[in-house]
Amino acid sequence: MPETIFDKIIRGQIPCHRVYDDAFTLAFLDINPIAPGHTLVIPKHAAVTLGELDDESAAAIGRVLPRICRAVCAATGASQYNVLQNNGPLAHQAVMHVHFHVIPRNPRGEHRDEAGLGVRWNATAIDHAMAGQLAARMRSLLSP
Repeated sequence: MPETIFDKIIRGQIPCHRVYDDAFTLAFLDINPIAPGHTLVIPKHAAVTLGELDDESAAAIGRVLPRICRAVCAATGASQYNVLQNNGPLAHQAVMHVHFHVIPRNPRGEHRDEAGLGVRWNATAIDHAMAGQLAARMRSLLSP
């Protein structure tokens, strides 16, 4: 896997504003934030997508992510936030290392961030026959 900027941040070769650091995870402020307090949470184990992440690192992310969300909200005064995670270029992943964005949404005060993040959800009606087949296949892939 090619080295990314996150590998250099993990090793301390590139400075960051650390929010949290343990044996498996690192959280730091995004250098190009959508809103003040925009924080990245990354595993120290290098993997491009969430599906490639080892179980130990995935469990560590799952344990720390809610704590980071609470800290971001408490520090910024936000009561709402987005948690975004992209997997691959077609899903808008820019750094090819698993990472989660915690983006506080605070409509009060001088840092109104409604222009910083837009989400367009182009939902369609479900095809129940196809959905039943797809769900069955997924279940079979998850069986021990």
